[in-house]
Amino acid sequence: GMATSEKAMLTFDATKMLDPCGLKPDSVEVERIITVLDETITKLEMSSLIARVAASLDRFAGVLGPEITNSLIEHEKLATEMEHLLASSEEGASVRDEEQRGCLCLLEECLKCSVRNALRLLLASPSLCQALKSEVWAIEAAAEGFIKAFVEFRNLMLERLLTSPTEEEEKIQLMEDIYPRIKKNTEAITVLQAELAAAIQTREEEIHKKDKVIEDLKTSLQDLPKHCKAFIQQIKQEGIKQQEEELQASQARCSRLQQDIQQLGAQLSALVLEHRASELALRKRKCRAEMEIVNWVQKYDADMGEKQAEYEEVHAAYTEEMAHLSLLVEKRAVLLQEYSQIEEERRIRQQKEEEALKELNIKILAATRIQACWRGYLVRSFFKSKKKKKQKGKGK
Repeated sequence: GMATSEKAMLTFDATKMLDPCGLKPDSVEVERIITVLDETITKLEMSSLIARVAASLDRFAGVLGPEITNSLIEHEKLATEMEHLLASSEEGASVRDEEQRGCLCLLEECLKCSVRNALRLLLASPSLCQALKSEVWAIEAAAEGFIKAFVEFRNLMLERLLTSPTEEEEKIQLMEDIYPRIKKNTEAITVLQAELAAAIQTREEEIHKKDKVIEDLKTSLQDLPKHCKAFIQQIKQEGIKQQEEELQASQARCSRLQQDIQQLGAQLSALVLEHRASELALRKRKCRAEMEIVNWVQKYDADMGEKQAEYEEVHAAYTEEMAHLSLLVEKRAVLLQEYSQIEEERRIRQQKEEEALKELNIKILAATRIQACWRGYLVRSFFKSKKKKKQKGKGK
């Protein structure tokens, strides 16, 4: 557990050493060095902005003030003279090189003084510097690269100043630990790049094949109009030939049809003359049939009138008979009810008579049986007394 925590702390410290933003100065000398470097970075940034601000004095005149504006105007003049002198030195003869070199050195010193003066005036107002940085976005690529390199130098210097020998050894050890993984990752990246190159090569080959197919298709498309023209010409010739043949066949067919029409017209005229007499006879027959139909209709109307009158008489008689029938039905219903009552009374009376007869028969049967029993008793008593008398006679 302790080893793990120490290793974690070591890794954290090493990571902290590798991150310049997390470092803080812990001595006066380091603070002074870093302050000088930061001021230098600020001066470099402002120096890179001087040319842009001087080129746009109309825009920034109200913000800069008269003193800074005059200084920048003077700087712009010196820069313009330097440009003209450099241009003339490139085009002029070599005899005047010494004189031009002296002028260039003088102008260079003047420009340096002008830049230092402008920087002094600008850095005296930090808010103005910040406003100019926010307003002026574009910086020359060379100046921007130099500033970035100087910032990296400042971070590296800060890291070196704050790194103790022990931390330096730990950093070296950390780098040695990281190096195998970096090497492994590099090898993996190399393999992946090789695979990517192979895939790209394969894709390029496929694209080349497809391009070749497209070129072939383009060639065939270019040749297609020629073939189409020949094919269209052939079709036109065949169409014209077929049209002529069909026209001749149509003319022959029309002549035959015209002859048929004439023959059929003659036959029609003959048939009209032939059937005109039969048509007249049929018309007379039709008139007679129509007259007969009218007579039959009139006769039918008369018969139907008589039948209607007869029907009405029969219907009236039928209505009267139905009324009489309804009365008879009502009487029949009453009689049926009375008959039912009579039948019920007759049935009850007959049932009572049957019950009385049955009871009488039962009584007669009972009396008969009683009489038979009594007669049997008398006979047995008679024979019994007679038997006793015989026994007494034998005993004497």
